[in-house]
Amino acid sequence: MSFEDKIKELNITLPKAADPVGSYVASKITNNMLFISGQISISEKGELIKGKLGKDLDTAAGYEAAKRCGLSIVAQAKKACDNDLSKIKSCIKLTGFVNSTEDFIEQPKVINGASDLIASIFGNSGMHTRAAVSTNSLPLGVSVEVDAIFEIN
Repeated sequence: MSFEDKIKELNITLPKAADPVGSYVASKITNNMLFISGQISISEKGELIKGKLGKDLDTAAGYEAAKRCGLSIVAQAKKACDNDLSKIKSCIKLTGFVNSTEDFIEQPKVINGASDLIASIFGNSGMHTRAAVSTNSLPLGVSVEVDAIFEIN
């Protein structure tokens, strides 16, 4: 089954791949590696998912925020691959940043939202290395940001 077919089977709607709002590019290909800039947590309605895990949001809400980041990563990858996800060979690494209180310790459970989404679409090719990092602040006050590295054909 193609990755596109898997997206349809899972009833996933990818968001529009957002243009960067700073002095950087959304994605960059070098050799056979595709780097996706950090994607922030944005709801289906296009609203920022803001707040601090451990204070404003619980782990389940953080998981959903990270899942939204994962959807944006797939949208950016698709755009970078000229709308052809079959060019994706594998997901190499995700790095997740969680805006959290100093005593919040469930960053890995939050970033599972992005990891599970990538694995559900790409199967074994979606299994990746990962870091889940706590931070005291993220751009625009969002709850989660995730970047990615893919290998492409």
